[in-house]
Amino acid sequence: MVPLVEILNATVFRGDTRVFRSFNLSLDQGQNTAILGPNGSGKSTLLKLLTRELYPVVEPGAKIRILGEERVNVWALRSRLGIVSSDLQQNYAAYIRTIEVVVSGFFASVGIWNHHQLSDDKVERSRAVLSEIGIGDLADRPFGQLSTGQQRRVLLARALVTEPANLVLDEPTSGLDLTATFRYLDTLRHLMSSGRTIVLVTHHIHELPPEIERVVLLKEGEVFADGPKASILNAENLSTLFDAPVGLIQSNGWYQAVPG
Repeated sequence: MVPLVEILNATVFRGDTRVFRSFNLSLDQGQNTAILGPNGSGKSTLLKLLTRELYPVVEPGAKIRILGEERVNVWALRSRLGIVSSDLQQNYAAYIRTIEVVVSGFFASVGIWNHHQLSDDKVERSRAVLSEIGIGDLADRPFGQLSTGQQRRVLLARALVTEPANLVLDEPTSGLDLTATFRYLDTLRHLMSSGRTIVLVTHHIHELPPEIERVVLLKEGEVFADGPKASILNAENLSTLFDAPVGLIQSNGWYQAVPG
């Protein structure tokens, strides 16, 4: 399989701020990966490169390939690579029905618009995905009446309607209580066990399920460390990454950070 993402020699600015300089990163399909870093490390910029909201400075050797393609149709890309972010959650109006949020995944849009052609099979598929992840009963409720955890699951269903093989999730359990966190992570584990590739972009150690195989540590716009989870996740690396003493607890394949 071609790599999920290849970023080569990319220099990227956000406004007047240079976030990446000669940045290189390759992520493989079939390998569940976590991109871990503190606020300001470049995680959100990396996500915007994947969604084509940002582009690198044009210079020799600078390339970004997604699923093997350098030039991609943005709308087609969003149906092949499911992305769930907190930005997306905030963009939906409170009154839109849950089923409409999910159906909008077919069009890579925020909401349903007059030019969209709704078909029975799209609506049926959307209801089926909601049921598969355990929230079929929410289909006709307004999005704004759902809890934060329920909204996250709805957006996950939106990403799944086009059946992408790869998912990128941005801090998926941020703001969720313990029960909602465990439920969401259990859903992610099921998706990974069914053959989907998941990339988690986060600063939360507890969001890394046992199925995550590779960890990339991102600091100040650079890859600080990269490799198998067992060799990368340790107290020394995390203390350097977060500029604070960090201890690490392991239990049944899960990790949790504690004060060092």
